[in-house]
Amino acid sequence: MQEAFQMSKMITGAWISQMVYVTAKLKLADLVAAQPRTAEELAGLTDTQPDTMSRLLRALASVEIFAENKDSQFEPTPLSEILRSDIPSSQWALAIMMGEEHYRCWGELMYSLETGKKSFDKLYGQPIFEYLGENPEAAKVFDAAMTSVHGRESIPMATAYDFSQFNSMVDIGGGNGSLLSTILGVHESVKGAIYDLPSVINRTQTSLSASPVADRIELLPGNFFESAPAGFDCYLMRHIIHDWTDEECGLILQNCHSAMPDDAKLLIAESVIPAGNEPFFGKLLDLTMMLIPGGKERTEEEYRTLLSENGFELTQVVSTETEVSFVEAMKV
Repeated sequence: MQEAFQMSKMITGAWISQMVYVTAKLKLADLVAAQPRTAEELAGLTDTQPDTMSRLLRALASVEIFAENKDSQFEPTPLSEILRSDIPSSQWALAIMMGEEHYRCWGELMYSLETGKKSFDKLYGQPIFEYLGENPEAAKVFDAAMTSVHGRESIPMATAYDFSQFNSMVDIGGGNGSLLSTILGVHESVKGAIYDLPSVINRTQTSLSASPVADRIELLPGNFFESAPAGFDCYLMRHIIHDWTDEECGLILQNCHSAMPDDAKLLIAESVIPAGNEPFFGKLLDLTMMLIPGGKERTEEEYRTLLSENGFELTQVVSTETEVSFVEAMKV
């Protein structure tokens, strides 16, 4: 019976994820944080129906998102606070992204298994990064979601590896600059650069405007499939290689190889898949990579082979307090 109950929770897991999505989309956590509210009040504030809102809130309270008091008002809980849009550790954007594009793509898992093709491309008619480039609101949610996912990784990553050995480093595909900013905040002697698509760099400029290390970060527009900036001591890529096929990764790595000084180091920050049956988030993330950008998570041996085929030698794998590790490599 225990196994049946556990399986039932797995089968119906999408119910709860969609409840969380709607909570984020309607900003219910923000509204309840301001003051306890009844279902009728929340329905009026969100242009929904009182009866359906009441039923949603009852279900949310049953999984500890909100709590109903004796006056039939719904109050915040620790879980609902995480879904507020106005706090630094917010999971609000992640809930929206997962409830919209990602939810639809997971519904097409069978399509990807049968064809080997990306379900995102089938649903949206173009690759995800082209889609984000043409949809500013979706891109804004994506950036915020990545910050919420990767933000908790940044400090452990900045302290797990000795970045003080470098004078300069470039974050290839560095996005909003959150990781590089954290590293430079810990290692004050290092200067950095972010290399990303022009549309991304425009967003990065805004996100970095208030950063205390902004004067030590150069913003470089470009395309890592075409080139990489030359002359840095360290070439860092966090959650970039896992987005792409081996062939596409080869183009990125070869461009880095051409740009890197002989004594520079390449650092790939990814979830390195361990052997065995133990739970590991990267094993689930791997399926997301299959469905959406078309990439994959890799084992240490797969990284060793990928790097070797593109002119690098894997020198070490440095673990962090999170599931993300640094795969360090140098030019052969």
